[in-house]
Amino acid sequence: MRRVVPLEKALDAALYGSKAVGLGQAIRDGLPVPPGYALSGAIVEAVAAAEERALKDVLKAVKALAGPLAVRSSAADEDGKAASFAGQHLTLLNVPSVDALGPALSEIWWSANSDSAITYRQRVGLFTRPSVGVVVQSLLDPESAGVMFTRNPVSGDDERVIEASWGLGEAVVAGLVIPDHFRIDRAGQVLERKPGLKSIAVRTKPDGGTVQEEIAPERAEQLCLDDDALAALNRLAGRCEAVYGPDRDIEWAMAAGKLYLLQCRAVTRAGA
Repeated sequence: MRRVVPLEKALDAALYGSKAVGLGQAIRDGLPVPPGYALSGAIVEAVAAAEERALKDVLKAVKALAGPLAVRSSAADEDGKAASFAGQHLTLLNVPSVDALGPALSEIWWSANSDSAITYRQRVGLFTRPSVGVVVQSLLDPESAGVMFTRNPVSGDDERVIEASWGLGEAVVAGLVIPDHFRIDRAGQVLERKPGLKSIAVRTKPDGGTVQEEIAPERAEQLCLDDDALAALNRLAGRCEAVYGPDRDIEWAMAAGKLYLLQCRAVTRAGA
């Protein structure tokens, strides 16, 4: 069905994809998620096929959303315990405005239908053609961002593991820096603080897209999270577990002194 709904009304993963439905659940449960919309796989495919009516319907539905935007894939079978599609399905950061959504949606649809994405699907036992929903959200301009595991993904210990860097979280997710590394127990006690080497930060460009900005040497090894931020992350981990269940892989950002949840998925099993 060709639908566009506010994230909090995204209920059907077959229509809108796992990511959209998960973020909708987060909003309904009071978690701090940037505002946005969920686009069904059918309407994204129609836009990719250059159907003008489909694009007009999308632009009309999301016109209240202020730019710049983050535009992320949300396939029906994405972000599960057996397969995450990390690095396969495209995320576009800093799409300048709603009017620039058409090409962005087409790029994401084609990324999910690329040779590498189809090969990955087959490797994890998925042989059906993907239905590629999309999440469109206001893009944050974070001071710091990164990832957090609610259980240590290496040792299995019952502790939070946080990796963080300056700017957008793409620097951490794409392996562009050695991030700061923290371990926290469930009570909030910091077990480890290990400075990384954060020589660049991913920042937005005025005309759209992102750029790798050099970081001053004195800040490259300065921890980018203080005790208050770590306490907030520990609380977020607990709230995410209460909503989604244990063993979560969380993407987050700290903007204007406020912590935001960008994504929460199950920790993908080893080998997937």
